[in-house]
Amino acid sequence: MADAVHPQVYSIAAHRGFADALVAGLIPRYAAGDLGLARLTLLLPSRRAERIITEAFVRLSGGGMLLPRMAVVGDLDLDETLGPLLDPLGAGSAIPPAADPTRRWLRLAALLADEMGDSAPKAPGLLRLAQEIARTMDRLAVEGIGLGDLLQDRVAGIVGDLADHWRESTRLFARVQARWQAELGARGEVDPPERRNRLFEHAARRWREQPPAHPIVAAGVTSASPALAQLLRTVAMLPRGAVILPDLDLELDGAVWDALGTAGAPAGPDDPPFGAGDAVTHPQYHLKLLLNRMGVQAGEVQPWHRAGLSAARPERSRAISNLFLPPQASAGWVDLPAAQRRLSGVRLMQTAHPDEEAQAVAILVRQALEVPERRVAVITPDRGLAGRVVAHLRRWGIEADDSAGRPLPQTTAGRVLLLLAEVVAQAAAPVPLLALLQHPLVRPGEGRAAWLEASRALDLALRGPRPAPGLPPLRAAIDKLAKRANGAAIAAWWAEVEEVLSPLLDWPDRLPLADALGRLASAGEALCGEALWGNADGRALASLVEELRGAAADVGTQLAPADLPAVLRDALDRVAVRPPWGGHPRVAIYGLLEARMSRAELVICAGLTEGVWPASPSPEPLLPPAVLRALGVPGAEFRIGLSAHDLAGALGAPEVVLSWAQRDEGGPVIPSRFVLRVEAMLGELAAAHREVEAVDLARRIDLGSPARPAARPAPDPTPVQRDVALAVTAIDRLLGDPYQFYAQAILRLRVLDALDAEPTAAWKGTVVHRVLERWHKAGEGPGELLNLAAQELAEMRAHPLVRSLWWPRLAKALEWVDTEIARLAGEGRHVLASEVKGEMTFRGVRVHGRADRVDRMADGTLGIVDYKTGIPPSPKRVADGYALQLGVIGLIAAAGGFAGVAGSPEWFEYWSLAKRPRSEDKAAFGHALAPFKTDKAAGLAREDFLDKSAADLGKAIDLYIRGTAPFEASLQPDLYGYNDYDQLMRLDEWQARGRADGDLA
Repeated sequence: MADAVHPQVYSIAAHRGFADALVAGLIPRYAAGDLGLARLTLLLPSRRAERIITEAFVRLSGGGMLLPRMAVVGDLDLDETLGPLLDPLGAGSAIPPAADPTRRWLRLAALLADEMGDSAPKAPGLLRLAQEIARTMDRLAVEGIGLGDLLQDRVAGIVGDLADHWRESTRLFARVQARWQAELGARGEVDPPERRNRLFEHAARRWREQPPAHPIVAAGVTSASPALAQLLRTVAMLPRGAVILPDLDLELDGAVWDALGTAGAPAGPDDPPFGAGDAVTHPQYHLKLLLNRMGVQAGEVQPWHRAGLSAARPERSRAISNLFLPPQASAGWVDLPAAQRRLSGVRLMQTAHPDEEAQAVAILVRQALEVPERRVAVITPDRGLAGRVVAHLRRWGIEADDSAGRPLPQTTAGRVLLLLAEVVAQAAAPVPLLALLQHPLVRPGEGRAAWLEASRALDLALRGPRPAPGLPPLRAAIDKLAKRANGAAIAAWWAEVEEVLSPLLDWPDRLPLADALGRLASAGEALCGEALWGNADGRALASLVEELRGAAADVGTQLAPADLPAVLRDALDRVAVRPPWGGHPRVAIYGLLEARMSRAELVICAGLTEGVWPASPSPEPLLPPAVLRALGVPGAEFRIGLSAHDLAGALGAPEVVLSWAQRDEGGPVIPSRFVLRVEAMLGELAAAHREVEAVDLARRIDLGSPARPAARPAPDPTPVQRDVALAVTAIDRLLGDPYQFYAQAILRLRVLDALDAEPTAAWKGTVVHRVLERWHKAGEGPGELLNLAAQELAEMRAHPLVRSLWWPRLAKALEWVDTEIARLAGEGRHVLASEVKGEMTFRGVRVHGRADRVDRMADGTLGIVDYKTGIPPSPKRVADGYALQLGVIGLIAAAGGFAGVAGSPEWFEYWSLAKRPRSEDKAAFGHALAPFKTDKAAGLAREDFLDKSAADLGKAIDLYIRGTAPFEASLQPDLYGYNDYDQLMRLDEWQARGRADGDLA
């Protein structure tokens, strides 16, 4: 190539395929001689681009070849650094080193806390704000904007016209940045983007003064930062240099090019770099900005002379250009002939929801792989959608790696660290503790089975309300488990666990973050061994922990234990673990950044909805948009233009599918503005571009033959199986819903409480019964009941918050019990027995139960009292036979079934501790209710109560225990509270149909 008089700038059209077209042109141009290509230096935007170009060389070489030297300018969005060509070892003497990003993050948080004082948020929010400030400082540094620019009079004038909160936030940003810059000066460091700019300037100056002897080509670099733009201009002006841009539209009409706006080249010195009418969302805008900063006119850019292996038809680039016309120019779509609107090879796929979209995308990938050597790429910024596609492809044994990686918190190693932090923050609460102990990485190898057996035993023991914080309540649960057959093994297991957890729970109110990370890492190693750090995610975690620990020790960051999980999650979220090689060689799943320069025969652009592609603009939290525009920083909408350019590049593939769902997990969504543009430009041609086959297959792929509807269950056990004792609490269930009795008493199935469950009525009832039992049996006088209740609650396994919330209601109700019993004692009614067990034989069946309280009435008869923590059964429900407990207890008492209790039961009462109905005192709790009919309520007469109870009990025994009636599931609306076995009986499948004759019974 002759000495450059004009800049050598080229563009590869979207339909040509950038990587293959680039290599196809470089080989004949620079491959002269055995070492021709090896003398070439390629400047590439990222390490991903380096791999893509290497693969293109392999495809097109036709044999062995020495590859050119490839240098990476580094993508800030991918957190990449410069390659050794641009960051040589010798540059350190002239250019200060870069500040450590992790240390800067923590130090900015400390500066923020100092500046904000008492108004500063807690540690997680403060560190998030520090991260946002660091990101804003980087954006300003990339654009070459310093603190002095922020303090200019014109910027100060804009700030003065803004709302108060913007003025305060701008001042806060300026103060923090000034203090940070002073610290950098004292340390002899600069921010990473500033060092990057200086390195670009250093390389450009060196190459201008001493042009390299061998060719240098910058390919695919589209970042428009001023320093990089000047480096690219230097490369373009080198005697054997060239800059090759992706997808610059050379056929764009000059009027449309001008309509894009000033793009960093204002007409006058006082005009802003970016005009108010700039089309920043256009896919060509950032390329115009780059050319303007390079000092290159659009007419000086030449088309690249080669096409790639996966090139589309040339008409595609013209259609893409028409597709992204600015709003005013797009009015010309109505006059375009069909040939210039048609997107041959582009299909539009609309699905109902994300899972259907992922399934349809997987089907398209599966179909494409049937063609030998055909490559397929799925591009989506939605990592959740990408994960679903990966999962659906495993149906056919296709392992596809998501090259955008997985956030570190979603990996197995990252989850261990976060669970350890949750254990610390929640003081060994059951949910995070058991999730940690049963994590797949914990105790791998031969001992894992015994480890899991012990942890599952603890799991069962901790079901129900959350225990008090710390290890002592857990140790009490272990002591109970230790009394079982394998108790010694469980005790030894817990001793090992406690040794690991004790250092994590013995924390002061605030602990240095470095020490916290050390404790967490030590605990993780003790539980998982080398497996924690052995894989790619473990290595990424180890690197992060060491960086964060070193920076935290240097800065002196301190945290409260409760803040640790949120802080670590935020730190881990910024790390993506990219998969190693090993996925399917012809399938790639990319994010938008990773997809740049890639090419495949079929490209599927998925997740095309507003807020996803393009993403919703996120404004800077501290600097207002007006200030950023005045400083010459592209606005938040600038990234929409980058997303549009990403889509335009993808549309250059031979076959393209644009996919979107009509709704997401939260509700209906709007299709991407890019999709709406495609449909609007196609007009009546859109129907021919619809992809319906894959959607139809996705909807039918999991459909099986219709399952036979489940019938209402009616098991018929043998007489031996039916011969069970009757508990007084189960008779209601036997008559009201025989199937539930069958599941409980004959199958002996029990429902497990959830971990950290809300206190149930049964749990509250247990507490009340224990309190009243201790009070009655101790013979304590009036006023001692509340003291006993407080002691019992303290001993119960429940979180202090649960106890404190329930205690006021319980105390009010127990005060009423205390007062009422004292009042009745004055009338000659005394407590005879409390929480006494009894039994009788009725028609050959053992009936047993516990009487909450038996009173000796003034006339010598017995009074039966049943305590209820909730609303007691109504007289009508008692009369209908759905509340037999009180009556059957009376039958046992009449039969002499309670030791030490003799007499005829004549009075029956429910004592409810619930809120008193129809009371003027809104804070009144506790009342007594007799289950007999009154003037206002239907029910049984008192003299008929025991006879009716005996009749209902006999009916239950005759039908189900001694009889042959099936235990049919039934729906009794009055039998509330008994629904533990609804899933077992498959209730939802048959309840709407009822019986065969249509009776819902």
